[in-house]
Amino acid sequence: MPPAPPAPAAAPTLAARASTRDPNRIESAAAEVVTGEAVVLDLRPAGLLRLFAAGAVDFLVYGTVAAAAVAAGLRYLVNNDAQATTWLIGMLLVCLVGVPTAVETLTRGRSVGRFALGYVIVREDGAAIRFRQALVRSVVALVEIWLTLGTFALVSAIVTSRHKRLGDLLSGTYPLESDQDQALPAPVLMPAELVEWARRADISRLPGSLAWRVREFLDRARTVEEGTRTSIARALAAHVEPHVSPPPPWGTHPERFLAAVLVVRRDAEYLAGLRAQQRRLDLLPPDRRAPYGL
Repeated sequence: MPPAPPAPAAAPTLAARASTRDPNRIESAAAEVVTGEAVVLDLRPAGLLRLFAAGAVDFLVYGTVAAAAVAAGLRYLVNNDAQATTWLIGMLLVCLVGVPTAVETLTRGRSVGRFALGYVIVREDGAAIRFRQALVRSVVALVEIWLTLGTFALVSAIVTSRHKRLGDLLSGTYPLESDQDQALPAPVLMPAELVEWARRADISRLPGSLAWRVREFLDRARTVEEGTRTSIARALAAHVEPHVSPPPPWGTHPERFLAAVLVVRRDAEYLAGLRAQQRRLDLLPPDRRAPYGL
């Protein structure tokens, strides 16, 4: 009786067809927070020299305004020592607390000195500051800048990683360079042949560090020599595929597979954000809910 013919070999996956397998080069052990398309913005805190120069400009501007307001009141509006004391304290509070708070709130973290030196004050998450943060910074500045001529602010900026002064530590803000180029790369598009596969693909297990490396490769792929580009694409696809279910259709180009994975990841995070927003709205009492579009 002749032996049974051998079973046909299973179609190799992208991982099996990868020519290079270097997990130390492809994946990073450190967990990173990245966006849906794995875009990482390089948000650099402002340098110390820039902070000191801008601080000196603001010190002169606000100091001159305060001195002019006090002098004008003492000359034209004050008739006795009690009125002089009241006017002095009131104008110092208005010019050294009220005016900086209003300026930072209306300009979203800027001032005359910061505008001239190219940096802005932002919250820890990179968003623009609001009235509360501006008020805390201005109140603390009375001690760390005006009463100590900037000594406390200088020491704090030197010893903290993001060059924060005491007002920044208490308000949850830091100085950010505003003249750096932060243009977002072009969005990744879904390959037409993978649309149906993407509708049922699960990429929830994909590590953020690996997604970031995929995005970095796709951004620079056009500048890479063809042979090297194909080799890197296959290696990355080999490391991405175990985190994706179901696997892509047989014959899928590795680079197009990587693009499809990032698009699925982006869309999944967008929908998750919408659901989270809806849950927050559902928790609000009916009288505080606003109709959509307002």
